[in-house]
Amino acid sequence: MSSTPIFPTQLHTSTAEMVREYFVGIPKVDTILVVNSCARGQATPESDLDFAILVKPETSISEINNIESDWINYLIEQPTYLEYKRSSEFAHLHLDIINGKYTSAKIEAGEPVDSFELEIGNQISYSAPMNNAGQYFLELQNKWLPYYSEELRLQRLAMIKDACIYDLNHCHIFVKRHLYFQAFDILYKAFQKFLQLLFIACKTYPIAYNKWIKYQFEEKLNKPDLYPRLSPVLSIKNIESNEINNKVEMLRELLNELPGN
Repeated sequence: MSSTPIFPTQLHTSTAEMVREYFVGIPKVDTILVVNSCARGQATPESDLDFAILVKPETSISEINNIESDWINYLIEQPTYLEYKRSSEFAHLHLDIINGKYTSAKIEAGEPVDSFELEIGNQISYSAPMNNAGQYFLELQNKWLPYYSEELRLQRLAMIKDACIYDLNHCHIFVKRHLYFQAFDILYKAFQKFLQLLFIACKTYPIAYNKWIKYQFEEKLNKPDLYPRLSPVLSIKNIESNEINNKVEMLRELLNELPGN
């Protein structure tokens, strides 16, 4: 659920307040959302500032484009933003204008994981409003929390499991052809799909599939004993060997242990 944002430095706070002051006066904006580490109180002085600006549901695509264009032009000479940018080569302000319309798309064989659960989790479940939560944001929380419908959940479980198995079955072909780095790339895609499946099976929204993994297993999934079995899947001593095929079978075993299998 949403909380209060916590910024790691005064410059982060000042820049966030600049964002709030800019968007709070735009009639089409419903809620100004801080997302990612600052929303969860896990930011450090090196952390980016991440925002999702939720517009009201009747806002057209052209209106969203105009809001985004005006914001980009505003930043060109905005002194607080420029000071933040100068503070570090790694200081970035990421801001997306979102309409809150989340759609589950079909995942084709060989494609990477989609962002369906990630977007709902980071924008609706784990976000922190900068101002009062708007009516549309509250409606979206009521729609998507604590989790989406069981019918959709089962559909996505089956679809992503098939995609994960496809990747696992595909790896050995590239090992056989001595295309080891491509085989490892596919193994990693299957690994991320396994994580996606695990979150869906547990009816829990993820933060990410490529970071905060240990934290999520301990705090979000309440599965700290499972985490030590994950890192060996991607730990390769000799990539030019049959080792990747062995890792495939390790991941397949974890996949077969998922609830519902």
